Amino acid sequence: MKLRKIFFKLTIVILISSFCVSTYAQNRNSINWTKDGNGYYQILDGEIVLFTLPENERKIIMGRDLLTPKGAGQSLNIRDFVLSADGSKALLYTNSKKVWRYQTRGDYWLADLKTNTLKQLGKDKPASSLMFAKFSPDDSKVAYVSGHNLYVEDLASGSIKALTTDGTDRLINGTFDWVYEEEFDCRDGFRWSPDGTSIAYWQLDARKIKNFLMINNTDSIYPFTIPVEYPKVGENPSACKIGIVNISTAQTNWVQIPGDNIQHYIPRMAWVPNTADIILQQLNREQNTSKLFVANAQTGAVTNILTETDKAWIDAAPEWQWINNGKEFIWVSEKDGWRHTYRISKDGKKETLITKGDYDVIQSTLVDEKNNTFYFMASPTNATQKYLYKTKLDGKGKLEMVTPSILPGTHSYDISPNGIFASHTYTNVNVRPITEWMKMTTGNPFTMEGSITNQLARVQPPKNKVEFFKVKTEDGTELDAWMKKPDNFDQTKKYPVVFYVYGEPASQTVKDTYGTGNNAEYVGDMAKDGYIYISVENRGAPAPKGREFRKSIYKNIGILNSKDQADAAKKILEWPFVDKDRVAVWGWSGGGSSTLNLMFQHPEIYKTGIAIAAVGNQLTYDNIYQERYMGSPLTTKEVYIKGSPITYAKNLMGNLLYVHGTGDDNVHYQNAEMLINELIKNKKVFQLMSYPNRTHAINEGSGTSEHLALTYTKFLHEYCPPGAK
Repeated sequence: MKLRKIFFKLTIVILISSFCVSTYAQNRNSINWTKDGNGYYQILDGEIVLFTLPENERKIIMGRDLLTPKGAGQSLNIRDFVLSADGSKALLYTNSKKVWRYQTRGDYWLADLKTNTLKQLGKDKPASSLMFAKFSPDDSKVAYVSGHNLYVEDLASGSIKALTTDGTDRLINGTFDWVYEEEFDCRDGFRWSPDGTSIAYWQLDARKIKNFLMINNTDSIYPFTIPVEYPKVGENPSACKIGIVNISTAQTNWVQIPGDNIQHYIPRMAWVPNTADIILQQLNREQNTSKLFVANAQTGAVTNILTETDKAWIDAAPEWQWINNGKEFIWVSEKDGWRHTYRISKDGKKETLITKGDYDVIQSTLVDEKNNTFYFMASPTNATQKYLYKTKLDGKGKLEMVTPSILPGTHSYDISPNGIFASHTYTNVNVRPITEWMKMTTGNPFTMEGSITNQLARVQPPKNKVEFFKVKTEDGTELDAWMKKPDNFDQTKKYPVVFYVYGEPASQTVKDTYGTGNNAEYVGDMAKDGYIYISVENRGAPAPKGREFRKSIYKNIGILNSKDQADAAKKILEWPFVDKDRVAVWGWSGGGSSTLNLMFQHPEIYKTGIAIAAVGNQLTYDNIYQERYMGSPLTTKEVYIKGSPITYAKNLMGNLLYVHGTGDDNVHYQNAEMLINELIKNKKVFQLMSYPNRTHAINEGSGTSEHLALTYTKFLHEYCPPGAK
């Protein structure tokens, strides 16, 4: 139900270990830094180029000749790559294919820069079937997953050994099932040990997960079903366990983690640096108790080093970052009411709060042990923005703002491993993203010509800017919001208003970034046509406003967010230039659910609604997401019913357009049909647009996105006409 899969992406706190730098070539979202941090690699015009900083001098390290297989007419189309630790070899990822949401399977090639040779790995495996290939610590082997089994390939001899042989479509080794990927952001499911003698991996047993059958009626004369293993609310998840397989013997020892492996989740696991121990996070079924375990791979001893509970939920942890030669790690917790970072000893007996104060750490950026400095993103005074801050790693420092305060908006930094250089990107609601290269040691750009300040001087601000404002609910809670007024706005006239909503814990809509205020589903220009466009951030959104703001929606999805949105709308409708008879609301996924609830629960406010890919009945959604935020349906089924749009469908008074893809493996078309039945039973007239075999994104097939936008726009024009009156 997460709109982040389409338009937004929830910022996940990612801590990249200096001891365990990514060694697989897949889906890189950041700069591919050199090991020493004094340069970076880039795929450019079909070649791999090294840029040395600060001069940005370029050198081709892998040209087209090397990247062209023998007998092939052209070089490989490389999606991503990674170099071995000594820089003599490279893993190349190409020919990628989608697994659920992401391009996580494909082909891997090994380029040897010393011998200038290229060879394909896993040649006996089906095309585009290899996943997460990565070098062993000594670079002599590469491990990968294919067909839900783990393999290791010796680079000298080319021999391939199966480390697991029991993998099937439902017994999953080294990667994850649908719901782990969707809700825990889990894809890569194995880790090399520091000494390279073994691999720790996840095994998920989805054999008892019921199939949800989607029906394809269009691709053959006789329809056929498409099964997806999908654990609905109240249904048991896949059993999960951690195995440690010996590379020489291919024998697996299973970690004896306390508790039922069906009624617990294991969203995170890693090796402790320079040891034979692994560390893992276990969440209980309701995800309100988090336990950290350290397990010895040789003896099997398991120790619970840290336990945390919450009255609502606890998020899956960021990846571990180890400091103090592996004796401590960085940890994130909301236990004091704010998302803060701590340094925890390996045995869990000592913890030190690093970040202090009434603010949230949005994202860790760099741990600079040499200079006792912790860099992170935060925004203590404005939850719509994001800036770089720093403090002392030992917890004895004060909060220091690194980003120049003269640049209000949203900033991001990709800092080199040595903490010397950074790529700094700046944007705000009226400025497209601008990037500069800078020295962290001085805080200055390499050259003034390429500086953000210099580039800003050439930016032409829009004539019609997006405005931010605040609005209070009936109980006095202050909510952030933005508004884009019509062109040539005349406050003596009345205009229609269109509310854009999401409303659930997976996405934030009110952000000071470029693109805010735009509507990709509208054909034309809303401001030019005479619409007021608004979005309000209700409680429960993942905004950096403290634990209470985010988690007050626990067991209240569909209720609290609807009330906050309606309270805000009532205040906005008091403005003299808003036409109370022309009020529309729309959203996608969780926003579609919010749209339905607003149309049904507050028909006196919202006259027109467009709900796309909405969950109409919370009892139909997956267990990890819905149980996290609504509790177990075995004890709280009434809150699921109370928060579901289908419960209030009988109250529809306005004009509703409901849009859904019949091939949606995330929010099933079942939701549409259940809602349709309820609307029919209550003699409620509405419009329906079904897209055959389209997924949650509704973008597959020629003309689909354009058709959806045309349908959206025509409906809005007809039932909420634009223009001043």
